[in-house]
Amino acid sequence: MESQSGLQMQSPRIYGAYEEPSPRTGKTACVVMHPTSNFHGHYLITPLAKRGICCLGLNSRYVGNDTTLLMERVIQDLGAGVNFLRRQGYERVVLIGNSGGGALVSFYQAQAEKLTVTQAPDGTPVAIGPDDLPPADGIILSAAHLGRSRLLVEWIDPAVIDETDPIATDPDLDVFDPSNGPPFDPEWINRFRAAQRERRDRIEAWVWQRLRQLRKSGPARDMAFVIHRTQADPRLLDLSLDANDRPVGSIWGSAREVNYASNAMGRFTSLSAFLSQWASCSQADGPTNLARTSIPVLLFEHSADASTFPSTRGAWLAAAGSRARVHRLPGANHYLAGQPALIEETADVIAEWIARL
Repeated sequence: MESQSGLQMQSPRIYGAYEEPSPRTGKTACVVMHPTSNFHGHYLITPLAKRGICCLGLNSRYVGNDTTLLMERVIQDLGAGVNFLRRQGYERVVLIGNSGGGALVSFYQAQAEKLTVTQAPDGTPVAIGPDDLPPADGIILSAAHLGRSRLLVEWIDPAVIDETDPIATDPDLDVFDPSNGPPFDPEWINRFRAAQRERRDRIEAWVWQRLRQLRKSGPARDMAFVIHRTQADPRLLDLSLDANDRPVGSIWGSAREVNYASNAMGRFTSLSAFLSQWASCSQADGPTNLARTSIPVLLFEHSADASTFPSTRGAWLAAAGSRARVHRLPGANHYLAGQPALIEETADVIAEWIARL
């Protein structure tokens, strides 16, 4: 059950904020979307419209709640948005992947160019046809994460020693214990990163085991569970690691407080949703999918972002190759919060790039 709303289940709809330039003169429209965030108020919608570019800020069916989110369903929702823009008469559609939307638009375009997905990783059938995923004409990546499966393995706290106890900690792997750093010793970082992957793999193995048990023994095909402490990336504390212009801390404030918070990235999920979004078997890895696409790419690097780094840029560029153009925004934080001049610069660069498509 994707929604507890009977009205939504009886008449499924997704919603978007749509702004056309006046007068309408251009032939290109953009759609900006995230798997679960509300993009109705996205900061690019109006600036792009003022530059003659229609923009649709689209929400998925899972807006505000990714507990049961399947990425294979979200690309269907994005396809509905692209189809809508085509029906409005726009000849070209550009996908804007901002933040977590980067991996989403890459997954979408890869499947639009060559449809291979028939089911989610847990085996749930996904009825997608070519008409559901019309190909786009360009991809814009703005402060774009590499994908939820990569985020989890980079951010998960390996010091957790009991998955049912959010406080129990192995002090030798506690990134927030001053005796470990910062600065962090390279050997300690290697142990920490290996332990992160081991914890993710343990959770993933348990998910598969539990899924098989449920589907063998009774009517239940899924269940919810909690993943504690998912904001423990050493880069948030040691600015010498993958260095850029970011301040100490996460994009949501104190990394330690976010790590222990009751609501944070990946905190509440289901078995099926975990496999689709957060696990190694996710089909929605950003660079893997971007490499399967053929259209032009515009990549914005936010130099003061605490969630995307030089290595993030490198992974996207390796996937896009010669198709990519990079624009660096010095001092830009993840959300361009309080940075109106950088929002205008972003919109200017997009308009100029689209004019050359």
